[in-house]
Amino acid sequence: MTRATSQPQTPTSIDGEPSFWDHLEVLRWIIVRIVAAWVAVLILGFAFIPWLFDHVVMAPASDDFFLYHWLASLSGHFVPVPTDLIRPFHVSVINLKLASQFFLQCELSFWLALLVSFPYVVFEVWRFVCPALYANEKQGVRFTFVLGTLLFYAGCVVGYGLVFPLTLRFLYTYQLSPAITNQLSLESYMDNFLMLTFMMGIIFELPVLSWLMSKMGLLHRSFFNRYRRHAIVTLLMVAAFITPSSDPFTLFAVFLPIYILWELSALLVRK
Repeated sequence: MTRATSQPQTPTSIDGEPSFWDHLEVLRWIIVRIVAAWVAVLILGFAFIPWLFDHVVMAPASDDFFLYHWLASLSGHFVPVPTDLIRPFHVSVINLKLASQFFLQCELSFWLALLVSFPYVVFEVWRFVCPALYANEKQGVRFTFVLGTLLFYAGCVVGYGLVFPLTLRFLYTYQLSPAITNQLSLESYMDNFLMLTFMMGIIFELPVLSWLMSKMGLLHRSFFNRYRRHAIVTLLMVAAFITPSSDPFTLFAVFLPIYILWELSALLVRK
C-alpha cells in the first residue's frame, strides 16, 4: 500500500479570491517586465546617444536653436524682446575629466530609457491596480494616469525648449568682470540641463496633485480664489529663482506656464 504524498499549494482565500501570495506573484512579473523593457530601451538607446547629444542636448548652445529663431522673429514685429536674447550666441563646452564622456553616455542612456519606458510603466501599474477598483474608481484612476503622463512630458518640453535655454543664455553671458572668460564644463552643462528639464516635468504634475487632494476633500476651488494674488507673487519668485534674469520678458516667459498650471489646477478641483 503506497502512501500519498502531499504537494505544497499556494494559499488562497476562502471565498476563492486571489491570496496575498497570488498578488505578490503578479507584482513580481510586472516588475520583471518593466525592468526588461527598460533594459531593452537602455541598450538600444546607448548607440543612439551620440546623435541625440549633438542634435538635442547641445542644440540650446548654438544660434540654430528654434527658440532663438522664434525670439528673433518676434523682435521684428515690435515685440519688446531684449537684445541679449537675439544677439549671436554660442557656448563652448569643455571636458575636464578623462572618463566623463563615457559615463555621460551611460547616464544619458539611463535617463532616455526612463523617459521612453515611462508610459509602459504607467500601463503596467494600471493593469495591477485596475482589478481592485470599482467602475467609478477606474475612470478616476485612468484619468490620473493619463493626465499625469501627458503633463510630465509637457513639463519636460517646456523645461527643454524654454526654461533651460533662457537660463543658459543669461548665466553664460553674465559677466562680473571683463577679465573673466566663461568656460563651461561638461558636468555643469549636463547637471543644469537634466535638473531644469526634469524639474519642470515634476512641477507640471501640480494639477494632478490638486485633483487628488480635491478627491480626498483636502482642497477646494475657494482656496485658489482666495490666494490667487499670493500665488502670483510666489510664482513670480519661483520663476525668478529658476531663471535669474533681470529683464521682464524672460521672467514672464517662465512665469506664464507655471501660472497656467495654477489656473488648470483650479479648474480640476471641486467647488
